[in-house]
This record gives sequence, C-alpha cells and structure tokens, in this order.
Amino acid sequence: MSEKFLTHYQVLGIPATSTEREIKAAYRKAARRAHPDHGGDPAAFLLVTAAYETLIDPKRRAAYDRSYGAGSQRQPGWYQHSSPPGFRTHSRTADAFSTGTGAPLRKPKVSAADPAMYVPPFTDLPAGAEPLLPLSRAAQQVHGAPRKRGLFGAQARLAREARTIALAMQQILPHIPSSRMVNGLTSPADNGYIDHVLLAGYRMVLIGSMLLPEGAYRFNGTSLLHGGKTVEPPRILPAVRAMAQLFPECNVTGWICVHSPDGNLYQPVIDYTRGCEPDGSHLVNAVNGSRLVREVRHFLAAGPAPNVVDLSVLSRLLGGMY
Repeated sequence: MSEKFLTHYQVLGIPATSTEREIKAAYRKAARRAHPDHGGDPAAFLLVTAAYETLIDPKRRAAYDRSYGAGSQRQPGWYQHSSPPGFRTHSRTADAFSTGTGAPLRKPKVSAADPAMYVPPFTDLPAGAEPLLPLSRAAQQVHGAPRKRGLFGAQARLAREARTIALAMQQILPHIPSSRMVNGLTSPADNGYIDHVLLAGYRMVLIGSMLLPEGAYRFNGTSLLHGGKTVEPPRILPAVRAMAQLFPECNVTGWICVHSPDGNLYQPVIDYTRGCEPDGSHLVNAVNGSRLVREVRHFLAAGPAPNVVDLSVLSRLLGGMY
C-alpha cells in the first residue's frame, strides 16, 4: 500500500485503539527514525509529524476517525500538502508527492529567508478541527519575558537577559521569518530555568547568558578558562538533554552568550580547545554576542525545513512544554 493511502495509525505503526501514551511512544520512535538531521527522509518525517498532531488531539482524532470510519483511507488535502516546497521525496513516498506520471515534483529549494509556512496550515483543516494556536499568536516572533527570580542578582540577570533578547530581535529573527523566541521557561530537567529558546523549523536553540570582563577566555566544552582561573558558565546541559527527549522531532543545542560590561559584541574574546568550536554540532557552545548571531543564524537556517513553524512544537513550548 502506498503511503498516500496509509492511515495516520499506519504511519505511526499503532492500532486505532491506541492510548495517548502509546501514541506518544510510537511518535518518538518514528520521529527519531525519520528525522532528516539523523539521516531520515524529510517527507516521511512530516507524515509522521502530521499523524501525531492529529491523533494526540482528542477533537481532531475524533473528526479523523469519523472520516476514516466512513470508508476513506486517503489523507485529507492539508495532510498531503503539508510538506514544505522543495522537499524531494524518496521512493517510499514519491507516489504521495508526484505529478501523476511517476516523476517527483521539483520545486525551488526552500530557504530560511522564505515566508513562514505553518504546519499544519490554517487553511483546509479537517471538519470540526480547531487550530493548535490562534494565527495571531502563532505569527508573533517573540513570546514571554525574562522572569524575576531569586533575591540576589536579579537586576543584573534581567539586564543581561534583556540584552540577549534585543540581540536576537535585531540580528537573528528578522533574517528568519519562521523563527520564534520564547523567554522565561521552566526547565524540565531540574525545575530550574531556561532563559531563552529560539525555534526555526525543526531546530531548537536554548540560550543562557552571563557577564564577564573583557579579555581572552578559552572554552573547553564545559568551562571557561582565564588567567589560570576557571569560570563556570550557566548549567544548561541538563535542560538541553531534557528538551531533546521532550521534542524528538527537533535538533536541540545549547548556547551560552557571554556579554561584556560595555555591550561590545566582540568582547570578551573566546578561544576554543580543539573539538569545541561552536559549529552547532555540540550540545553546549559558549560564544560572545557577535559569534552568537553568526553561528545561531547559520544553525537554524541549515535545518531541513527552516521556513516551517510547526504549531505542535510551538504550542507545547508556550504551554509549558510538558
């Protein structure tokens, strides 16, 4: 049976009687296997995501089950066309995205500068289905604000977090229309905090910030070294790992933005131990403001679907992630 005629349940490999817990477990497995960043097929990955988004929502699942029970196994139009333009399908999904002559559609390659495309789209929703988020909220690029927490150092912390937000708003978000920034989240790892999350397509960046005097520092993957002394950055690795578990469809990395007292984006200067360069391939990276802009923009733009706003991922972030 071609994937054009697979039901959502067949895409996830579960029976129609599956519980919410079983749907989530099946989705995590299928998402890891199909994720483009792990060598999977982009088209197959979006089929898996669309199936999960429908079945995990009771109202949308009921509406889908009614149409399925009426005798149609074919997916609704919004499902078939939810893949971003430019995705080329492999043999197992070519019949679902073809011209009808056996040749796959060839469309211009998408880029991070393209207008944001919502998955699932706000048009052509199944009968009776509500969007995961109102369009007005989904279209916002910045959500939330730094949270005042603790009795000591609160003002300094708020100031540097506000500087990171301003940096992202001025030099990252305008270049990637699909990017969304969520501030002031509770970490699922240890009930600590995640200062900022940047999301574009299926890549997610967690950002913590710190303030250090100007000078030369070396980052060894875990700590900053300066003048024979060790400076410990914010502990962000547990949050990165926890978020990767919660969002298996996303490639999650953590970044420490090191600000200088006078706002110079090129200070402090950070050198790197071999193998610790901030290219997005590591779970945690430490950078000054200038390099944060350059590397994070590249990391987000290089994702498999950089122009996509996945409403399932964004709504879970805004709803507390759990």
